[in-house]
Amino acid sequence: MKILGISAYYHDSAAALLDDGRIVAAAQEERFSRRKHDPRFPRNAIAYCLDAGRTRLTELDSIVFYDKPLLKFERLLETYLGYAPRGLGSFISAMPVWLKEKLNLKSLLKRQLAALDGCSSSRLPTIRFTEHHQAHAASAFFPSPFERAGVLCLDGVGEWATTSVWLGAGNELTPIWEIDFPHSLGMLYSAFTYYTGFKVNSGEYKLMGLAPYGEPRYADLILDQLIDLKPDGSFRLDMEFFNYATGLTMTNARFDRLFGGPPRKPESRLGQREMDLAASVQKVTEEAMLRLARTVNRELGVQYLCMAGGVALNCVANGRIVREGPFREIWIQPAAGDAGGAIGAALATWHQYHRKPRTAGAGDAMQGALLGPSFSNDQIEAALKSAGAVFEKLDEPRLLARTAESLAHENVVGWFQGRMEFGPRALGARSILADPRSPRMQSVMNLKIKYRESFRPFAPAVMGERVSQWFELDRPSPYMLIVAPVKAELRNTMTGAQEALFGIEKLNVPRSSIPAVTHVDYSARVQTIHRETNPRFHQLLSQFDALTGCPILVNTSFNVRGEPIVCTPADAYRCFMRTEMDYLVIGDFMLAKSAQPKIERDESWQQEFELD
Repeated sequence: MKILGISAYYHDSAAALLDDGRIVAAAQEERFSRRKHDPRFPRNAIAYCLDAGRTRLTELDSIVFYDKPLLKFERLLETYLGYAPRGLGSFISAMPVWLKEKLNLKSLLKRQLAALDGCSSSRLPTIRFTEHHQAHAASAFFPSPFERAGVLCLDGVGEWATTSVWLGAGNELTPIWEIDFPHSLGMLYSAFTYYTGFKVNSGEYKLMGLAPYGEPRYADLILDQLIDLKPDGSFRLDMEFFNYATGLTMTNARFDRLFGGPPRKPESRLGQREMDLAASVQKVTEEAMLRLARTVNRELGVQYLCMAGGVALNCVANGRIVREGPFREIWIQPAAGDAGGAIGAALATWHQYHRKPRTAGAGDAMQGALLGPSFSNDQIEAALKSAGAVFEKLDEPRLLARTAESLAHENVVGWFQGRMEFGPRALGARSILADPRSPRMQSVMNLKIKYRESFRPFAPAVMGERVSQWFELDRPSPYMLIVAPVKAELRNTMTGAQEALFGIEKLNVPRSSIPAVTHVDYSARVQTIHRETNPRFHQLLSQFDALTGCPILVNTSFNVRGEPIVCTPADAYRCFMRTEMDYLVIGDFMLAKSAQPKIERDESWQQEFELD
């Protein structure tokens, strides 16, 4: 039985294909369209999934959408009626899209699917709909390694739910309780994302990265004025300070007065206020998530926790749940945001609608999240020749040895291998790699490779069997979703003057023997690499360890700011040539920047991608 899951029309459109319950393929539309967070119908992602599954739309058993539009429209109407006459302009602007398209989503989907396959819509399989948080919960529990677990879903909003708790057991998912719109941890965090000058639905991770530079001076004010947070983690927001329920902005003038001024203008200078605001909302969010997790444990009597929804990408809070929570293990869907809803919708149909059994195992069912397209050496060579590239083809031992040597000499390497990752993180298939021991590497990579804000930290990829030697982490973290402290014995002792530094001044003080991946609070967003899921990357780390005594590499996504992660060899070569990367290792080929044909530097390409 083949089931296609789709998420679309809001943000991060994606598709996923199941074959008898096994995830065959999954990809986000942005990787093909080159438009970050692309919300449009995922025609390219669907086409890829069908090709990977060697099937056609007309041969599928079900097509499932991750949302119920009628319920969402009900929420929209009730919200506007509840706040009337406020928000009339927003209501008027929203209605034409709903009346023309979203209320008739099944018909719209049929038309677009039929056009994609070149068939009559009458030949398509049945189109089903899951609820938004049901898709999140299914994406979290069904691929997890647990037979029985609590499931916590946290996001901005689905149809009504913003926070929901479920009990997963075998092939059953039972809803327990939920918190509904407009009360939302995701919306609270996005309000501060907006207020500090970052883009909603893409800049939240920047706010998280900025938080350690500040002090949580406003945390008590947030708890006193904005959110009534109960001991069990349930909460209500004071909507007098927010505009998102009825307007086109997240916050309002009353919010501005509370925090002493208007929102920061995007791309303007970051000040201590923004850093302190980031630290404050991060602290409140962590506390709320930790309380909710403890409540799930107490009410459901479970030893395991699964998480999904955009807020579950807050890896700092996840790290606290690991260290301070009551659970034996937690598992977080690597595509925790809306893209992962495509997998969740398909899995919910397989297990809940068709009542198919589920077997929990030692590992999860996401296959390292390596579910996207791959390219043969012949395809790669053809793309490189077409681009006029100069390259060497090497056998694997020489390829890995040369790459490790290049990294040990502080070169930056683009690394393109195997199937593309599903979800927001590069996990060693479409990555940019560097030496974590280099004190200059963070600034070099931020300013000359990624063209992004200098404060943003980089993640360490570490051999899974060595993680506890370098970080305060005693378990796998294959999806870069848990932040953990660097081991105390690896940290540098700060002088009194260094300890007294504030804000961005902290940035250039090396914090440990692996400074390029150590944040200013001695934390790191750890990814563990395992032979079973990514053998070539694991072998590269082993080679680097043999040369340097360090089983860690800097791992950041293969893209520049505002660009989706590269998908094809052509994308990879283009990005390589536009940046100051030193080497590109793609399949069995190695390219040195110094050997490439000289091209006229044209910086106009930086206007190609809208800044995130």
